[in-house]
Amino acid sequence: MLQRAHHDGSSLYVSPACPELGTSVHLRMRTHRDHQPEHVRVRTIYDGEPFTYQALVEGRSGVDVWWGVDIPMRNPVTRYRWFLAGGAYDYAWLTAAGTIEHDVADATDFVLTVHGSLPEWLPEAVVYQVFPDRFARSSARDQEGPANAPAGVDLPDWTVPRAWRDHPDGRSRQTAHEYFGGDLDGVREHLDHIEGMGANTLYLTPFFPAGSTHRYDAVSFAHVDDLLGGDAALARLVEEAHRRGMRVIGDITLNHCGVGHEWFARAVQDPDSDERGYFRFDSDARHGYECWWDHPSLPKFDHTSQSLRRRLITDDDAPVRTWLRGEGGLDGWRVDVANMAGRMGSVNVTHEVMRDVRSAMAEEGDDLVLLAEHAHDASDDLLGDGWHGTMNYAGFTHPVMLWLRGPKFTETYLNLGIAMPRFTGMQMVASIGAFQARMTWSALIASWNILSSHDSARIRSVVGSPARQSAALAMVIGLPGVPMVFAGDEIGAEGLWGEDARTPFPWGRTDVWDAVTLDDYRTLLGLRATSAALASGGLRWLHVGADEVAFLRESEQESVVVVVARDQCEPVRLNLVDIGATGVERLYGFEARVEAGHMVIEIPSAGAGIWRLEGM
Repeated sequence: MLQRAHHDGSSLYVSPACPELGTSVHLRMRTHRDHQPEHVRVRTIYDGEPFTYQALVEGRSGVDVWWGVDIPMRNPVTRYRWFLAGGAYDYAWLTAAGTIEHDVADATDFVLTVHGSLPEWLPEAVVYQVFPDRFARSSARDQEGPANAPAGVDLPDWTVPRAWRDHPDGRSRQTAHEYFGGDLDGVREHLDHIEGMGANTLYLTPFFPAGSTHRYDAVSFAHVDDLLGGDAALARLVEEAHRRGMRVIGDITLNHCGVGHEWFARAVQDPDSDERGYFRFDSDARHGYECWWDHPSLPKFDHTSQSLRRRLITDDDAPVRTWLRGEGGLDGWRVDVANMAGRMGSVNVTHEVMRDVRSAMAEEGDDLVLLAEHAHDASDDLLGDGWHGTMNYAGFTHPVMLWLRGPKFTETYLNLGIAMPRFTGMQMVASIGAFQARMTWSALIASWNILSSHDSARIRSVVGSPARQSAALAMVIGLPGVPMVFAGDEIGAEGLWGEDARTPFPWGRTDVWDAVTLDDYRTLLGLRATSAALASGGLRWLHVGADEVAFLRESEQESVVVVVARDQCEPVRLNLVDIGATGVERLYGFEARVEAGHMVIEIPSAGAGIWRLEGM
């Protein structure tokens, strides 16, 4: 596999990463000395027309031959591909989908964009997701009994109080209203645990007042739900997180609000109000108005209303901006169902919406992150001028889960009416590559690598064993992207689907924690937070089998090999000469030995091994 020509968007191959319009970009491609082309060119598109530039050999290192070329950045988004001919190549294009020996459409061309800059801290981020109602009750409150409201606050009529040790109903009429009583002061009191795992970024699901414990049906964007401790509790949490050098990301719905929202109430009461235009009322619609997935509790915003966009996003006092402001401000947003915000029937203004959000956030700071929820191909929305990245369910979570799925997990897959299939390693890598080929490099390294979330089954339930969960975590920290951990995964929590997985964290009951898994999370997340190669280095696959895969992450500072297996299998042999190394330093997991210029990795069980290469 190392004899293949290679290029990706990392700093080894592209400089600068985020060019300015009218400047030049230097591109490099790596080929193997025993598999050389005679002619190399780059084809790019300017103003809709193809242009070609000749590349020349600019250096040799071990078995590698490096080709280089400068191309001008004439358009804000510039696509390009490499052409190879002669010698070992008859006729081939190198695109983000790999080397292809026939003509192909432009969909997987590499992409340069002037919008590709990321917050400096983002590539090194390790994200920890908290669903506030289920993470921790603050120390001033009863820790085990049926949940009560904080002092001075009345429980809303919609709540169904539950004891902390109870398991969520998961699928019942009470599911959205089960109230376990976690609050933001409880999160603050457990920051030692989060920080001790190597996480440096906290992601909170919505904290606005709502009619459910998931709070995606906000009734106001103006303040924090009193059940969570109110505005003061969020301020205390953010202040303490920032004191520790941690970031805090909030969760906002730009696609819809709750049926009890003050804007929707005004729209219903006064057909002549500005708020009426924030929603789409239709007498032929089932509920009289458009709503998310036909849920009447979630009326959908109509983003053709400029008044709505100003009030929600761009005005100085709009919630998108105000919660990011000042010393106690959030460090960015995760946008719920971002793929649907601005899309409704014949209307598609999603790109306008995301550009408005990005521009409004830029008014509040230049180091704020904007992350989109998107469960399938998000590439058309990730050209850099809006969302920085996505929750990478399609390009990471699904293929990894399909490869590592245990035999006892039988939940249906993607509403397709079938049990989750089981991929080979080849299928997994092909699926990951198919989605990566459609993303800009900046969007890829900004997107979250997720094993579980509040909307999915727990990874432990999917894979069925601690060893396979460790293998999955090695994929999280090993592949390009930002690692995200859902609270409880690190102690082996289980859940067969989203609501079933929203389990309270068993503080004070360490006897039910999986200590080995917790140690793996601390080790691997800590490794990810300190490795330049794992944070933003390029990616080359070294070996792909049915049960095991190996890949290389490379930066100017270091090169790291990751081997992951789902079962015991034959040793993996990697040619160190082709990699350009003389030795290895073990960082985690499997044992390896060096013999006759090869790295030989023993694989006695499911799990992973990680090594830093020496002599590069």
